[in-house]
Amino acid sequence: MIARLASIIATVVLALAFIGSARAQSDFYQASPREIAGPPGSIIRTEPMRDSWYGAHTVRVLYRSTGLKGEPIAVSGAVIVPGGSPPPGGWPVVGWAHPTTGIVPHCAPTLAVFFFQQIPGLRMMLEHGFAIAATDYPGLGTPGPHPYLVGESEGRAVLDSIRAAHALSGSGIGINASLWGHSQGGQAVLFAAKLAKTYAPELNILGVVAAAPATELGALMRADIATAGGKNLLAMTLWSWDRVFGAPMQKLIVPQAIPDVDRLANICLESIIDIRPRQIIGKYFSQQFLKVADPTAMEPWKRLLAENTIGTLPPNIPVLIAQGTADNVVDPPVTATYVKSLCEAGSRVQTLLYDGVGHGMISRDAAKPSVDWMADRFAGRPAPSNCGDARR
Repeated sequence: MIARLASIIATVVLALAFIGSARAQSDFYQASPREIAGPPGSIIRTEPMRDSWYGAHTVRVLYRSTGLKGEPIAVSGAVIVPGGSPPPGGWPVVGWAHPTTGIVPHCAPTLAVFFFQQIPGLRMMLEHGFAIAATDYPGLGTPGPHPYLVGESEGRAVLDSIRAAHALSGSGIGINASLWGHSQGGQAVLFAAKLAKTYAPELNILGVVAAAPATELGALMRADIATAGGKNLLAMTLWSWDRVFGAPMQKLIVPQAIPDVDRLANICLESIIDIRPRQIIGKYFSQQFLKVADPTAMEPWKRLLAENTIGTLPPNIPVLIAQGTADNVVDPPVTATYVKSLCEAGSRVQTLLYDGVGHGMISRDAAKPSVDWMADRFAGRPAPSNCGDARR
């Protein structure tokens, strides 16, 4: 019996490994300069995805956005539309921003076998009559490099995915929107909320939900250096910023670790099976990784971390923050400090703390209250705030 169970497990692992290696880009994600030219949020092309999820209609979209230097770029994503007829004013839309899935083009969520399972509360959102605009971010799906943890890049991609959803022919999607993201996606939606008034003023952003968001990047990086998972994230950031900003990672990483960083950069994070190879590389990093004790204090990384740290938001946009107390990737005190800054700036903030919940599960565990909170914003109900509660 044990031998048979072991054989079954091995078969499943091999099958999943094959599936993971089978993800590949198609011509859909490639756009010529002529195709890319056009206003942000306009659609380059679409193609259908599986429609078997709770009666919804899903399309993969390639849309226009804005690059780091203000240039037009193509970004991929997906739009999920509820079944039935839209309400007056159109379907309200949730801009979903995913957590870290990787930093190379083949790690785009829309290329993943388990795409729908990666969106927490999907069924609840569709039952509430929400459409979902899910960006891949620049350089995932589309040609890289992916600007990992680069706030303005992510925020624009989120807002333009909502614009693309609204522009989708026959979708019936309106301009009332809420933003929801986890981890890297938490950073993305906070930046989207901050940029919305100037970058996409036609959208009506009614609220933002951030689960374990990446806020003060320098503090998070310093807190994470001691853990294998933290070293993983730091390595991915340095690899990306080397290519995006020309910040040479060789100045911070010992030569022996460079091949491991390159290996890590090409591993996607779609399911539980993808964690093991990352853990193995993380153990190597424990033996040899950084040349310096605190890379966050060195330029140009110190400046880049500050530039991609989200500040306060327009106080008219209410915020829900969900945080697990057992999170060893996004340090809970860093999130608490950010919440305090929002409260002091006049934002209405509701914080949900989940005792014993780690980083990976927080968006799943907080899905129902997050969806209910967004439903209240779409219904025009006053946003709650527990800024005065010391525990929050």
